[in-house]
Amino acid sequence: MRPYRLLTTLATACALLATLLVSPASATISGTPQFLRVYVATDRNPSTGFAQAGTGGSSSGVTYTPSTENFANPERGFYHHTGDCDKADFSQSTLQGYRTSQGISLVMCVFYLAEYKNGPIAQAALDQLQQQLATVRAAGLKMVLRLAYTTSTTGDDATKDRVLAHLDQLAPYLAAGKDVIAVVQTGLIGAWGEWYYTQNFGNAGVVSATDWANRKAVTDKLLSVVPPTRMIQLRTPKFKRTMYSTTPVQPGDAYNGSTLSRIGHHNDCFLASADDFGTYENPSVEYPYLQAETTYVAMGGETCGVNAPRSECPTATAELAQFHWSFINTDYEPNVLNSWNSGGCLTTVSKNLGYRFRLESGTYPATASPGGSLPITFTVHNDGYATPFNPRGLELVLRNTSTGATYKLPIASDARRWTAGTSTTVSQTLTVPSSLPAGSYALLLNLPDPLLSTRPEYSIRLANQSTWDAATGMNSLLHTVSIS
Repeated sequence: MRPYRLLTTLATACALLATLLVSPASATISGTPQFLRVYVATDRNPSTGFAQAGTGGSSSGVTYTPSTENFANPERGFYHHTGDCDKADFSQSTLQGYRTSQGISLVMCVFYLAEYKNGPIAQAALDQLQQQLATVRAAGLKMVLRLAYTTSTTGDDATKDRVLAHLDQLAPYLAAGKDVIAVVQTGLIGAWGEWYYTQNFGNAGVVSATDWANRKAVTDKLLSVVPPTRMIQLRTPKFKRTMYSTTPVQPGDAYNGSTLSRIGHHNDCFLASADDFGTYENPSVEYPYLQAETTYVAMGGETCGVNAPRSECPTATAELAQFHWSFINTDYEPNVLNSWNSGGCLTTVSKNLGYRFRLESGTYPATASPGGSLPITFTVHNDGYATPFNPRGLELVLRNTSTGATYKLPIASDARRWTAGTSTTVSQTLTVPSSLPAGSYALLLNLPDPLLSTRPEYSIRLANQSTWDAATGMNSLLHTVSIS
């Protein structure tokens, strides 16, 4: 070593030792000579500076690189529409192709009960619904489900009592399929289940107090037979405001299983006119209401007609973000969607529908001990229009770099509250399992579906480079910790 290098190193070492004597806990490893790093890296009591066991070693930071890739994630994005789901069988290979080739993870199933308006649903129809759900599950997708009785504007639907009886029949099938049901659109009333043209619940917008009571009875019944972890959607803001409350879901009530927290919205004529063909009755009131509501409940739908310039990219992207859209029909309306493509926003919409989480930074310990603490901190940004609307797990996974064995530690943070357009910092001290074998462990972040936790296609992928592990559905944190 040259003399000046030796003097520089000794000076640095002396300065570091002086710092350690005054404030041992404040010393950092950056720029420290190698022979002193073991001392600095040792976990120490803040007041004495002496080594202490089991609290995690020195931490190091990771900065993550965003990815611009457009990829599938569960319960969000464009969906394919099947308007005769009661008759047209889903194909597992076709559905799998949607996901792998098109980045689509959702299908719409409009299931008609037209043949049963005067009697119980036949077992064959119930079996058909069960089979459709099974095919969606096998393919690794999820379903947006709507039940209806007619496509006719004569509104030849079923009576309230018949609808309620049918929902009792459907209850066990909805319960069995809850893992692959993303959301249930209320449907049931009127043409296409959109509540406008109807013979039994107030036709063409002329709705009496009795009609509203009957509509609410159907909605309440649907809520009772749809599993409590799943939401339903109503066709216009007016429906929820009239039957339940004009006050949007409040943050403290979100996801608590209450009626208000379980009713979302869908708009099936997005941008088609100034009021989206009757979706809005009073936009000055309903816009701020819907913006607040959809922060915490599911929002989706479809376009239905060109209405330039409103239906073009600037308004489309602004209102998709404002109303926190999670999904939209890729099959209709083609002219509107083509205008988004030519206008340069179709890819942006595809990426940003629902949530799009990306890691920004993280801090993790270099060492830890069995039974000791493992402090972690990471910041995630949501570039999407919305958040997940169904329950979602969050785990730190320790994967042994030699054996591949994994150990999962739950993290107490709800991804449904990682608000669109903001960054969220998660900081928690976890406990290393006392039985964890010594070794080197890669850290991964897992956001599994609680009901499908062994299926990687149902886990959330983060929008970062070099982090996604498709085989496991986990996201590498690009950090390794030594357990000893």
